[in-house]
Amino acid sequence: MKHRKKGLITAFAAIMIVFSGCANEEEKDQNQAKPAPAENHAQNNEQQKSNEDSGADFIIKAAPQKIEHIHGIGYPGNDDGLYVASHNGLKIFNNGEWTETTDENHDYMGFQAVKDGFYASGHPAEGSDLKNPLGLVKSIDKGRTLEKVAFYGESDFHFLSASYQDQILYLINQETNSQLERGVYVSRDGAESWEPVELNGLDANSLGMMAVHPLKGGTFAMATREGVYVTDDYGKTMKKTGSFEMVTAAAYSKEALYISPVEQEKIKLVRLNSDQEGAAKDLTIPNLKYDNPITYIAADPEQEGRIAFITILNDLYETVDGGKTWKQLLVNGRIE
Repeated sequence: MKHRKKGLITAFAAIMIVFSGCANEEEKDQNQAKPAPAENHAQNNEQQKSNEDSGADFIIKAAPQKIEHIHGIGYPGNDDGLYVASHNGLKIFNNGEWTETTDENHDYMGFQAVKDGFYASGHPAEGSDLKNPLGLVKSIDKGRTLEKVAFYGESDFHFLSASYQDQILYLINQETNSQLERGVYVSRDGAESWEPVELNGLDANSLGMMAVHPLKGGTFAMATREGVYVTDDYGKTMKKTGSFEMVTAAAYSKEALYISPVEQEKIKLVRLNSDQEGAAKDLTIPNLKYDNPITYIAADPEQEGRIAFITILNDLYETVDGGKTWKQLLVNGRIE
């Protein structure tokens, strides 16, 4: 991969504020999570034992709260809910109410829903025995347990994506680790091996959010400050789609690519038809201020037209009819 492309490991300023703010707050040890204060740890153990003794489920109704630092949203195929990956574990909207996990409340980043669960990266919760950072992990039981897939204790991947069905994995490696230099990589064998993504034709000064087609792992899109680029050959050749300016988020459904361009200080959500090059449709969305861009989009592979997006100020919206109507699920991250 050309040196210039390896240097494109930046995202949009607004999005990077979220990630850097989280990192600055944590100041975590590089090999082990900080132990929780004795009092809190004892309380956590007592609560966990109480839950086990009473038969309480791992996922319970969420308490009123304000969710901070959301690092991904998605629709895992082993659940019906919309998952929100936060600084303090998973929050799940299902059947009209918010739920949350009682344990394993890690600081998830690079969250990517797939058919049998989700992939993620990030940092372990306080008091956890897991190494920091988590590397690449996977859960098939709604976050109760994490499989250590790759780079455990080495890397934290803010930008991660995977195909829903065949789970072809892509990541942006921001810091050199034991196997990878800085750059964009793809794995076609469940993270056993990685190869550089060539990105030929990507004429942009930044990298951003990646989106992979749910059924075709060789097809993915890269959102950049200069627009959106797509490929159908695992990134060997990239082609700019449309004349969009800055694109802050992207997600594939089975039938379309959804992107959020910022044009003339207006936040938009656009549907690009996968089968018709250049066919674009602006979706009507709630009015968003210019300083509140969309940071993540999720499209449910099992229900075409079920789409969600969240903004940098943690306003979360969902539609189940392809954008005809929208319901706001979070206002500034608040669960009431």
